[in-house]
Amino acid sequence: MSRIAFLSRYQNTIQRGAETFVRELSKELSSKHEVDILSGGKADSLEEINKGTYQIVIAVNGGLQALKASLGRIKGNYKLVISSQAGIGKGEIFNIAIAKPDLFVALTETMYRWAMGWAWGSKVIKIPNGVDLDKFTSIGERSDLKVKKPIVLSVGALVWYKHHEKTIKALSLLENVSLVLVGDGPEKKKLENLGRKLLGDRFKIIQADYNNMPKIYRAADLFVLPSWDREAFGIVYVEAMACGLGIVAPNDATRNEIIGRSGILVDVSDSKKYAQAIEQALKRDFRKKAIDQAKRFSWEKIAREYEEAFNNL
Repeated sequence: MSRIAFLSRYQNTIQRGAETFVRELSKELSSKHEVDILSGGKADSLEEINKGTYQIVIAVNGGLQALKASLGRIKGNYKLVISSQAGIGKGEIFNIAIAKPDLFVALTETMYRWAMGWAWGSKVIKIPNGVDLDKFTSIGERSDLKVKKPIVLSVGALVWYKHHEKTIKALSLLENVSLVLVGDGPEKKKLENLGRKLLGDRFKIIQADYNNMPKIYRAADLFVLPSWDREAFGIVYVEAMACGLGIVAPNDATRNEIIGRSGILVDVSDSKKYAQAIEQALKRDFRKKAIDQAKRFSWEKIAREYEEAFNNL
């Protein structure tokens, strides 16, 4: 049994893929290990980290947090793990090359190959994010989303790099297809205005508690998320697949690895092509392929991979 700490600054204050990763992986690991989640100011406090006498410290937010946790090894004598929840970019270069963790966990093959170029002295492995297959299922209660079917669902922060506006514009080229966005963020007002203008009553933005998300996925007919190519993973894709939904997403290596044959990958920057892919996907039954693909990403399986990685440090 090991003592493990997750450093997650925004845990229980916002809900993103990183916070889902911490909640679900910590739950699985806690069956065999002592696991703490340090959030808020504690996530960035060397005093709190060293007070716990941990063997493994997992830094989630990177940057200064990762650097502090790296320096804390001098006194704390723990192994530092950084899980790449931010995606390819300057932040992760800092996390690998400057913070120099004992273990850097890439979420996809694309990230793994990229990280190997910066890993001077750190071990790099690939372990994806996952899904709770007991919670996210195709069978069960469905929410009443109060829009006409068929319903296209998208889940993600309302920020520019999720590119929700591309979905709104694409659906404006189709008739009688509704769009529901689940999320919050600085782009909300802009997206509300665009959605009302182009889609009218076929569009709405809602916020939802994480525990209610399976009911919302089940109420939809298709899932989309046209986010930028630096998306670290996209847990929502796997949650949607576990609930039996087909996917339409950007055509890149990361999305291909996650989604496989559970949907259609397309150039989402072309509204006409994006709309055609959505129209085609709504006519197809991806349910079995989607559920089978999601089974590759169970948190139980992923937790065992992390345990094996910890044992090899």
